[in-house]
Amino acid sequence: MELDRIERLLEKYFEAQTTESEEQVLRDYFTGDNVAEHLEQYSSMFSYFSSAKQERFTKQVPLKTKKVYYRWISVAAVVVLAFGIYFGNQYQEKREAEYAYLQTKKALGLLAENLDRGTKKVAYLHEFEETKQKIYKNN
Repeated sequence: MELDRIERLLEKYFEAQTTESEEQVLRDYFTGDNVAEHLEQYSSMFSYFSSAKQERFTKQVPLKTKKVYYRWISVAAVVVLAFGIYFGNQYQEKREAEYAYLQTKKALGLLAENLDRGTKKVAYLHEFEETKQKIYKNN
């Protein structure tokens, strides 16, 4: 009767469907002295599990400290910041130069236009002066 129960528990064990109490029954049976002949092949496995369960690791495990490279992170941040300022400043200067060029071009265009108008007025005054001189000479 007990042998049938052990065989059923063994089948459940290999299908990974046993509870802890059923596994304890199997360990007790296979570590005992009266194991059936056709099941003796499993006794070494269960005795190994029992002895392995009692083993303890006694050495000290050194914890690996996490190294943070703050110095290198700082250097990288400074380099990135310097590049950003340098290239950003060049871009800003270029934009300012383009803006100044456009404003100067606009101002010179306005000056040329007004100078052209002024030149026309001077030409008109020159004609007026010539006409006035003719009148004074004739009188």
